[in-house]
Amino acid sequence: MKRDASGLKSHIGFWMRLVSNNVSHSFARKLESSGVTVAEWVVLREMYGAGENISPSTVAELTSLTRGAISKLMERLLQKKLVTRTEARVDRRFQEIKLTPAAAALVPKLAALADENDEQFFSVLTASERKTLIETLQKIADRHGLKKLPTE
Repeated sequence: MKRDASGLKSHIGFWMRLVSNNVSHSFARKLESSGVTVAEWVVLREMYGAGENISPSTVAELTSLTRGAISKLMERLLQKKLVTRTEARVDRRFQEIKLTPAAAALVPKLAALADENDEQFFSVLTASERKTLIETLQKIADRHGLKKLPTE
């Protein structure tokens, strides 16, 4: 018995998820050789752009991740010697974190992998189509208040 229901492939969300999942999985595979996960990459990239010393709470704000998630990611990045952690000079109850020289050198290399991954998937689009796609997705994100950075 046929029921009235829209087809799976008639939904924009289906196509966005199909593309997004494949783009993300491809990027995660590219990152494997660096020993960095996508979530760690997001944190490193945001720290790279934020300046010298930064607090974990600022990283949480930049990435829209919880402080608990940032704490776990910082522990992993400390173990990998990609960040350092010190007590804040002004108030010892607070911590400052900083990219190590190795991380500062790694971020541009990983950004090149991200660029390569985008090129692999989106080179089928013209520059104008890419711009329109980004603007459209930004419009949807803004309309719905979507701020949390994708880490999975």
